[in-house]
Amino acid sequence: MPFSQFGLEPEILLAVQKAGYVRPTPVQTAAIPKVMLGQDLIGIAQTGTGKTAAFVLPMLHRLSLAQRAGRMGKFRVLILAPTRELAVQIMENIGTYGQHLPIRVAAVFGGVDEAAQIKTLRKGVHIVVATPGRLMALLEKQSLDFSGLDLLVLDEADRMLHMGFLPDIEKIVEGLPRQRQTLMFSATLSKEIESLARRFQREPKMVQIGKRANPADTVEQCVYEVAAHLKNKLLLELLQHPKWQRVLVFVRMKDGADRLTEYLRSSRVRVAKLHSSRSQEQRTHALQDFKDGKIQVLVATDIVARGIDIDGVTHVVNFDFPVNPEDYIHRIGRTGRAEASGDAVSLVPPHDLNLLTHLEFFIGRRLVRKRLKGFNYNAPIPPTLPGEKPAKRDWRKRTREREQKKQETPSKTSAKVKAHHPAKKKLGPPRPQGKKPPRPA
Repeated sequence: MPFSQFGLEPEILLAVQKAGYVRPTPVQTAAIPKVMLGQDLIGIAQTGTGKTAAFVLPMLHRLSLAQRAGRMGKFRVLILAPTRELAVQIMENIGTYGQHLPIRVAAVFGGVDEAAQIKTLRKGVHIVVATPGRLMALLEKQSLDFSGLDLLVLDEADRMLHMGFLPDIEKIVEGLPRQRQTLMFSATLSKEIESLARRFQREPKMVQIGKRANPADTVEQCVYEVAAHLKNKLLLELLQHPKWQRVLVFVRMKDGADRLTEYLRSSRVRVAKLHSSRSQEQRTHALQDFKDGKIQVLVATDIVARGIDIDGVTHVVNFDFPVNPEDYIHRIGRTGRAEASGDAVSLVPPHDLNLLTHLEFFIGRRLVRKRLKGFNYNAPIPPTLPGEKPAKRDWRKRTREREQKKQETPSKTSAKVKAHHPAKKKLGPPRPQGKKPPRPA
């Protein structure tokens, strides 16, 4: 089925053709007609299957029709995304598909000049792509008229509706017209989140491509069980293979990203890091260098795990195994995109094997175990250097361990108390000898 079968505007079809797309993906085939009809939608599909175009193309089509009919006001569409990187990528997609349309777009996210964003919004735009935190900050200082809004899009909906984002999302939605179209797209969407999402929608249609928790079929997955102190050396050995050309390495903590980047750089690996403490300019520069092939390795936290489309990623490495199975699926989805093949490698120390077991139960399969030939898996832990600070621990794992200790502690404590302090009999008046006294009448 070609894109022309959807009835999209000629200018949009020309842009799609220029971008080199011949036929729509399954999620686009299922979602685009429903979006064009104005229906609310929940879209679930494996990452890398073209979910962004599934809402951008029909959105641009409807804006083009409204402009032709003279009904084109400002602030017609609001797209919310969890990270700056994803917001920028959505902007780029709108620019690609709408290059022949007179449509104005603005990006609203942190790390850049707030005054410039307010100035752009005051001029009037048709589409706003924003992260919830920065948009809420602007709404507190500057009133934006969303009365003409027709469409709300929550991209990566599961992350958007998690506890950290939900309060901002609720406040934003309260200020939007009730008569609107609401779309939610994600690679994973739990049953609980679905019920929450329906609060923002009217009789939403469900589009689900593939299994609910199924990683992309084009990604080969494997596990190296290795001691925590040997993960650096093992990764360095793996990077020597000629097929490891463009490698995205995920860590849990910013501190871990800094440490690993320094180690790889000292070993003469072309590497950059990307996490939330980096400035917007630094983040953009690192991501662009990785896309352009100027560096071999990009070490990142989960801010690039969601929705970021980077061509030619040959390998994704879980240097720190993710706590949540959904994060694993999003991480490995950065490779094997658009029907290309890719590899996902996880370095799992003994203390993370429980997380691996949980993931395998979640996806319904056992991952292949591998061992690198000639690598010394029994090397001792190197001595700590003077003044060297210990690595920070992931707060999510600390919380889980603390909860487990709370459950175990009462029984152990009570046993010790009983052993050292045997229960004493209650003291009372001396019991009379002989017959029991008669009961009072």
